[in-house]
Amino acid sequence: MSLDPNTPNLARMYDYMLGGKDNLPVDRVAVDQLAQHIPAATPLARANRAFLQRAVRHLAAAGVRQFLDLGSGLPTQGNVHEVVRDVAPGAKVVYVDHDPVVAAHAATLLQGEERVRFVRADLLCPAELLAAPEVSDFLDLAEPVGVSLVSILHFVPDAGDPAAMVAILRDAVAPGSHLALTHAVSTLGRGDTKPSAREAAKGAGEASAEEGTEGEEEGAKTVYRGSSAGGATGRSLAEIRGFFGDFELVEPGLVQAADWRPDGSAGHVTLPGYLLAGVAKKTLL
Repeated sequence: MSLDPNTPNLARMYDYMLGGKDNLPVDRVAVDQLAQHIPAATPLARANRAFLQRAVRHLAAAGVRQFLDLGSGLPTQGNVHEVVRDVAPGAKVVYVDHDPVVAAHAATLLQGEERVRFVRADLLCPAELLAAPEVSDFLDLAEPVGVSLVSILHFVPDAGDPAAMVAILRDAVAPGSHLALTHAVSTLGRGDTKPSAREAAKGAGEASAEEGTEGEEEGAKTVYRGSSAGGATGRSLAEIRGFFGDFELVEPGLVQAADWRPDGSAGHVTLPGYLLAGVAKKTLL
C-alpha cells in the first residue's frame, strides 16, 4: 500500500470529524480548511453518520438481514454491523471501499467477524463489484439487501455517470431491498430546468434548511480537490431524487440528514441544508 502523508485522505478526514484517532496532521489541517468555508462541516459529518445508523437500524427492524455498505470508510465506532447486530445478530454485512488506507484498516479491525466481509472495489465498476466473491458468495441477492451509499456519490463526478452506476445496483437487488443514501446539495446552477434544492423542496412540501453560498461550495470543492477524493460535485434535488429510480421513498422522504426520523439522541439539531438523506424500498413486482 502506498501512503502519501502529504495528501489529505478522505476517509481519515471523515474519521477526524467523527472524533476518531486514525488520522494524520495533514487530514486535520484539511478539515480545518474545510470548516473555514463550511463551519458546520463536522456537525454535518456527524449527522450523516447518525443517519446511517438510524437507517440501518430501521431496515434491520423491518426484517432486512443483508447489508451492503458502499464507500464505507474507516471502520470506527457505530459501524453498520455493530448497529445491526443489536437488532438482528445473524445479519450479514459487506463493506466496500476502494481506498487502500481503508482496506488496510479493515483487514485488521474486522478480523474474527464471521458475518462481516470487506471488499476493495471501485464503485465505478458496479458489475465487477457485485461479482466479487465477498459479495456474490456471501450475500444472497435473491433476498432483500440494504444498500447504503452514504456521503459517497458527491465524490463521483458527472463523467463517472453515477446515475447509471446506481441503476445497476438497484437492478441487481431483490424486491424488498432498500437504498439509503445521502448527498451534498449544490448551491450552484445545475441547468435551467433544474430548480435549486431549496425551491424544489418547498414545492414538494419536503423539509429544507437554508442553503449555503456559491463561495462556500467552491471553497469546499477546493479543499476536496487537494485530497484523495480529487474533487466533489453537489447536485440538485431532482438529480439526488433520481438516484432512487422507481424505488419508493419511505417516510419522511428526501430531507435533511438530521431530519430523517430523528431519535432525540442528538437533541434538536439545526444545520445548513447541504446534505439530503433518504431511504427507499424496491417494491414487490
